Amino acid sequence: MTSLLRQAGMIGPLRMKNRLVMAPMGTNFSTSDGLSTERDRAYYEERAKGGVAAIVTEAMAVSEGGRAHNNSLWIYHDRFVPGLARLVEAIRRHDCLTIGQLNHRGALLRRLVLNMEPVGPSPWTNPNTGDAVRPLDKAEIVAIQKDFVAAARRLRQAGYDAVELHAANGYLFQQFLTSRINRRTDEYGGSLANRARLLLETVHRLRDALPDFPLWVRISCTEYCEDGYPIEEMVELARMLEAAGVTALDLSGGTNESPTLSRFCIQPPSMPRRTLEPHAKPITDAVGIPTIIAGRILTPEDAEAVLASGAADYVSLGRALTADAHWPRKAFGESPVPIRLCISCNVCFERLTLERDVACVTNPMLGTEFEAPEFSEPPLPRAPARQRILVLGAGVGGMEVARLAAARGHEVEVWEKAARPGGQIHLAVAAPDKEEVRPLWTWRWDQAMALGVRVRCGVEATEAAIRAFAPDHVVLATGARPRPLALPGAAPLQAWDVMLDPGLVPEGAVVAVIGGGIVGLEVAEILALRRCRITVLEATAAIAPAMARNNRTDIMIRLRAAGVAFHTRARVDRLEDGALHGAVDGAPLRLDGVTHVIAAVGALPNRDALAEVEATGLPHTLVGDANQPGDYLSVLRDAWMVGLALGLGPAAEPRENAA
Repeated sequence: MTSLLRQAGMIGPLRMKNRLVMAPMGTNFSTSDGLSTERDRAYYEERAKGGVAAIVTEAMAVSEGGRAHNNSLWIYHDRFVPGLARLVEAIRRHDCLTIGQLNHRGALLRRLVLNMEPVGPSPWTNPNTGDAVRPLDKAEIVAIQKDFVAAARRLRQAGYDAVELHAANGYLFQQFLTSRINRRTDEYGGSLANRARLLLETVHRLRDALPDFPLWVRISCTEYCEDGYPIEEMVELARMLEAAGVTALDLSGGTNESPTLSRFCIQPPSMPRRTLEPHAKPITDAVGIPTIIAGRILTPEDAEAVLASGAADYVSLGRALTADAHWPRKAFGESPVPIRLCISCNVCFERLTLERDVACVTNPMLGTEFEAPEFSEPPLPRAPARQRILVLGAGVGGMEVARLAAARGHEVEVWEKAARPGGQIHLAVAAPDKEEVRPLWTWRWDQAMALGVRVRCGVEATEAAIRAFAPDHVVLATGARPRPLALPGAAPLQAWDVMLDPGLVPEGAVVAVIGGGIVGLEVAEILALRRCRITVLEATAAIAPAMARNNRTDIMIRLRAAGVAFHTRARVDRLEDGALHGAVDGAPLRLDGVTHVIAAVGALPNRDALAEVEATGLPHTLVGDANQPGDYLSVLRDAWMVGLALGLGPAAEPRENAA
């Protein structure tokens, strides 16, 4: 299966031990003044240890006025070199190359981030922020080009193996490349040769200054919009870059200038795997230098198919390596543990846009590699004393606790009150395009089974049953239940019930969904496929604010196309003779002909078993939604910490018969 992925290759003078490259993804792990830290070194080193041939470190701002995030890396001054040198040293320990990506965000700079001024080719408005963009004059263009050259010198001084110019995803170089934004009438606007001048002049300056330093360029094959540049221009640009001495082309897609277009850069699960393949192949066919491709390549089968298609020579893994640093080793059969798959939830990207450190729903360990490296990959260290652990609940959180406790040597049994395990995973995969969320649970289930965890379904956790089992510790991972909605004149259905059984609502029904969070949107989409007429009413000012914006934008586009109506700041008062009465922004609201009301107003902890556990007097811990309803990120982080902590504090004596 992995014959092509394992092949060594050459990118210019650089020997690649396989065909896998780590894509540049921000972390916000640096200091507030842009210095590399122990945290980002450990993060990158773990991925080098995982087996990629090369790592393209996150985009570094080349100009003092061009910072991307409050805690992103900077390289505009020599003071950043020592920390980056230590980062390169950590990566190199594992036979892995380091490529430094340089960037200037241009018009996508945000005044709210360190008061950075948006600048670009022409007057424009940043769609994300509404900030006015000031056009660059020629002297400023030359200054920025020189900033790129100076930054590349610093990379070489720090020991980097190559430099990559970020000319993709809507940033400064791409802003000049696209006639949508570039309206200049001088030598930097008009024809493709002129629009590419900023990039090509920068390439020539780099080749003159650092002739032996390998140079990669990342471009977006397509902008995914009607007035974007055509593929023919990108093919021609690729030829220009090859002629200018570029060593490799790193092929991406889309532009981060708005959530609608950004979802083509950081794709939600509705988009096909290997999404860039048809756009990349014409470019790969047109040049003689190696190409690298990104775009929802999640499994070894995806990566192998990309290479077999001839769309690119190398595969770039971004979110896949965020979810599992050891993806390559596992793909090559060098680890007994299956790959922990990315579920395309895009929480990682969302956290960066919110100026938070990167995190991963399926990988709660992400970002803590420097604190506990021994926990990064099995086998996990054994607990000081083997204990008997009872986990109540076989959902994602319960199985995470169970697998970690079992891996550390505890005797673990899981009781599930329902007839089947999985908990809320059955809700999570019920909506269209959500099947890829299932590995969040199945990966943990499979690991627990391999470790000998016993799971019993249809079990009531009574005081007597728990005493009879005689555990040393009880973990309550019993999840949540939907919050009830009392509405005069109506008997609302719960969204959870409808998601599991859409037949509860007849096709063509007129439906009011009360609650515009993630659950409200997903039940609306399920019913839209049943040709229902749907209105979503949300009490707050925002629809699904907890959802990653790329995914939220994606589902909202589909829902609006299906005719779903939305009201925020809405209040519902009663259902009377088929009319739903309430208010929106204080103005009266009346929806006629409503046949079904669906409640999607949040969740409450399910603590039905807590009194029974407390009656035993045994040590116990509430985990995940049973403690406080949240999302899968909070559930898994909670479960991870509990699973590692079991047996570390005051506990029962080790069992003599538990060998």
